[in-house]
Amino acid sequence: MRVGLISDTHGLLRPEALDFLAGCDHIVHGGDIGSAAILERLAAIAPLTVVRGNNDRDPWARAIPASATITVGGILLHAIHDIKELDIAPRLRGVRVVVSGHSHKPSCVERDGVLYINPGSAGRRRFSLPVSAAELRIGPGLQARIVTLVQA
Repeated sequence: MRVGLISDTHGLLRPEALDFLAGCDHIVHGGDIGSAAILERLAAIAPLTVVRGNNDRDPWARAIPASATITVGGILLHAIHDIKELDIAPRLRGVRVVVSGHSHKPSCVERDGVLYINPGSAGRRRFSLPVSAAELRIGPGLQARIVTLVQA
């Protein structure tokens, strides 16, 4: 199973992101979406789980949860925009993967049996940070990778 991870689009869904997400079995958006149109386009690719970011303040975003926990490919995944606002103990809840955004800094690190992934920002470039997304491959085991979508 292939899960596409994207965050911080801020109203810009690049063709490179759409190409990267094509063929995913599920997509998780880590917030700061920017517009409902982005969610419509992502949902046309695969089932979509989305969390609200700190910049998602318009009426269309009010129904979007601040965090979401789903079972995908037999594993428990928790999504939240800002990892600093994580208010659960993932390992104690059986969560295997935490997806976040906010910082625009892509990262993938495992701590205490939990894989923490920030796919970075797939929207407008911020400072010298890459434009990126990530994928999670499930079964057997977990494999995650971050992909630079646009070269500098």
